Parts: sequence; C-alpha cells; structure tokens
Amino acid sequence: MFPNGWVHYALGGVLIGLGASVIYLSTGIIAGASTFLESTLSYVSNVPRFNKGKYVRSRDWRVVFTVGIVLGAAVYALTLGPGGWTTEVQPWRLLVGGTLVGAGTRLGKGCTSGHGVCGIGSGSNTSIANVATFMLLAIGTAQLVAALGVSP
Repeated sequence: MFPNGWVHYALGGVLIGLGASVIYLSTGIIAGASTFLESTLSYVSNVPRFNKGKYVRSRDWRVVFTVGIVLGAAVYALTLGPGGWTTEVQPWRLLVGGTLVGAGTRLGKGCTSGHGVCGIGSGSNTSIANVATFMLLAIGTAQLVAALGVSP
C-alpha cells in the first residue's frame, strides 16, 4: 500500500498540523490556502470581498506563506525529489482542472487545507460535510476517468 514507506507521510501530516496550529494560535486565522491566496487579491482589486479588514491587515505575511508553499515544493522537487517539472498531464488539462478546483473552493467556501486540516480538527460539521463531498467527488471523478481510459 505504501511502496516507499509511511513515515514521511506521517511526518508531513505532523508538520502540516503543527504549522496550522502555530498560525491559528498566533494570529487567530485559519490556515486555509485558498483564503490565503484570495487575500493577496486585495493588492490588485477594489472588490470589497478581497478587502476585508482582517485580510488586508494580514496580507503581507499571507503572501509570504503562499509563496513559501510554492517555493518549498520547488526546492524539494529540485533537490530531494525527481527534479523540475514532474507531471505528464497536458497543460490544458492543468488549466481546466485548476479552474474547476478554484470554482469548487469558492462554492465550498474553502479548500481541503482549511476544511480538512483546520475545520475537521476543530470539529466543524460544515467542514466534515465539505471534506466528505470533496472526497466522494474526487474518488468518483478518478474512477470515471480511469474507466474512460483517459491518460495524461
């Protein structure tokens, strides 16, 4: 089931939980990646949704956090990982998938990091329902794509 072992998965989970806890305990803000990314839009948009006081006041460190996620993955891929670009998925499929995920995070009022890590951890019924929905749709989509024989 885990051809490369399970320890690094467990360590990753502990580090994610620790990071989310530190952010929440030090700022009172839930560490959901979609909200962090959305808050950076206050730099370029006057839309009230993106300019809520708590987002504007904390947007500088949220940008650092968001950039850190991307740079951390890039550093890993280039040093310890397989190196560079690691997907065979066609760019148009990445664009369509990213757009659908973005629409889903708005519809679900958050992403898997906010709902899955922080929301379930705090016992939120909304987050539990959202994560169950995410997982059912992800599993169903993966099964459908596999049955159709779609490859990258």
